[in-house]
Amino acid sequence: MLDNKTFDESLVKAGSPKPTARENSLGPVEGELRDLWQPEEEPQGNQNVAVEEQLCERGHVTAEQMQEARSIHSQTPRKRLGQILLEMGVVKEADLLACVAEQYELPFIRLDPEMADKQIFEILDRNFIESHNVLPLQIEDGKLVVALTDPTNVFLLDEIQRKTKKQLTVKVCPSEDIKNILATMDGTTTDFQVDEIIQDIGDEDVEIVDTKEDDLSSLEQAAGDSPIIKFVNYAIVKAVNDGASDIHIEPQEKKLKVRYRIDGVLFEMMSPPHHMHAAVVSRIKIMANLDIAERRLPQDGRIRVLINKRNIDMRVSTLPTPHGEKVVIRILDVGRNRLTLEDLGMEEDTLAILDNQVHRPHGIMLVTGPTGSGKSTTLYAALRTMDIKRLNISTVEDPVEFQVDGVTQVQVHDKIGMSFSAALRSLLRQDPDVIMVGEIRDEETARIAIQASLTGHLVLSTLHTNDAPSSITRMINIGIESYLIAASTNAILAQRLVRRICQHCKVPYEPSAEHSGFMKMYGFSSENMYCGTGCEMCRNTGYQGRVGLYELLTIDDTYRDIITNNPTVTELRRLCQERGMISLRDDGFRKVKAGLTTIDEVMRVTETAI
Repeated sequence: MLDNKTFDESLVKAGSPKPTARENSLGPVEGELRDLWQPEEEPQGNQNVAVEEQLCERGHVTAEQMQEARSIHSQTPRKRLGQILLEMGVVKEADLLACVAEQYELPFIRLDPEMADKQIFEILDRNFIESHNVLPLQIEDGKLVVALTDPTNVFLLDEIQRKTKKQLTVKVCPSEDIKNILATMDGTTTDFQVDEIIQDIGDEDVEIVDTKEDDLSSLEQAAGDSPIIKFVNYAIVKAVNDGASDIHIEPQEKKLKVRYRIDGVLFEMMSPPHHMHAAVVSRIKIMANLDIAERRLPQDGRIRVLINKRNIDMRVSTLPTPHGEKVVIRILDVGRNRLTLEDLGMEEDTLAILDNQVHRPHGIMLVTGPTGSGKSTTLYAALRTMDIKRLNISTVEDPVEFQVDGVTQVQVHDKIGMSFSAALRSLLRQDPDVIMVGEIRDEETARIAIQASLTGHLVLSTLHTNDAPSSITRMINIGIESYLIAASTNAILAQRLVRRICQHCKVPYEPSAEHSGFMKMYGFSSENMYCGTGCEMCRNTGYQGRVGLYELLTIDDTYRDIITNNPTVTELRRLCQERGMISLRDDGFRKVKAGLTTIDEVMRVTETAI
């Protein structure tokens, strides 16, 4: 941090009051300093006016543009005036920050790669640097020189000092300069000290990892080299420990990125040297029993490993790109997927109805939603509620993601003719009571599933639709007669996953006028709202973990009569709402009110499912 005296003096010179006993020791409380060039409510000093005047005097902004920005700010008070000017495109970030820096008597600089010390760069975590637009530059007179875009964020400065245990000298720079330097760092610095893992790799190893089609022996040898094995093992173990659902290994022209999908969002975690790419991909292919010689066609495989005494299944998919093969590894943590229906976060009324539906003797229950919305998890949870000792339960999946004791699970293999429809026909000769179909993709599979439900079997399956009512029209569109859908369908559950507010940094907040309007529209008050401020536990996102949103439509005789008449999805959705169906967005706002998630998350995942 700036030493207290130096930082306080800079604030006094700029017209800001010194901190009182109740304030942060490094400056005024956040609300009095964060809105640098325009406060939320009322003017709090001369700096704001001075910055506006400077922008106009230097010709960066006209009086009319400034007036328009003030008008927008009055309607969206939580947005800074500077942010509004940037969004309007009337001022450059560098010009704006130069004025801000001058008012706070801090140096404004432009960065180039030579100004960054690679060893000093590693003093802060890569994700922290990217998320806060801060860059450690060098040690000068025992102090850490940092460049950042928001010199008024005293809590950020305090956090940097806590992490580095050094006093700071602060300089102001545009975010684009920080991004440019980060790009030059790619391939030389990573969060996990890549040099320690691949210290044995040198120029000679690059020659071994040749991309020629006929140099397969060298490629396999490089894939077996200890540094490559250690790197791949580390990437997998770290992903499992961080709770990632996917690992993305993405080659680009001059660099290699490794990203993890955590709670549905991708984070860049590592940037190993680009010359490792071919050997890393080959190592993964060897683990998944894929053909390392084939780099022109996509391939799919599977890896099973034991990590911390936990069985981990991984699905591997490769895809050729102009810069090499991209690899995506889907992590299926067998130990974690033991959820019951009660663990899924459903409201009590929805849970009671769903539990009744999965114990019906026959009919179809569909679970709908996009890829990655937790449909398979819900179906597995439903299977675990059934009496496996008394019932003959069989599944047809592509692929079999999790093993369930006492359940016959069949893997689809289209190349040899083992399709969903072929497997279903065979299963029906096995005297099943319950059949789970991984996905209804075509008319043939849908027709067999419906016939099975009409002949005394309970069928559970998934469908890719935006909401529950549109599942009916989807089935009609793929060629199923409406009277068959009406006669066989018991219930449809649509679902989404939203990120949970991090419990470690959860705080109350005052929602914006727009958010308050949304809450009132759906019948909720905007009081006692919560959000996450961001901490190390949640990677400064404010979210940790996920919770489901659910929309359950049960088909009764009234719906059956309507479905028989081939309704449009708009008509059916309106009828469902009139009859009291809780929509995905309704359920989302109930979870917002319960302090589980935020309005932004609900709006994000239900945008096309209103």
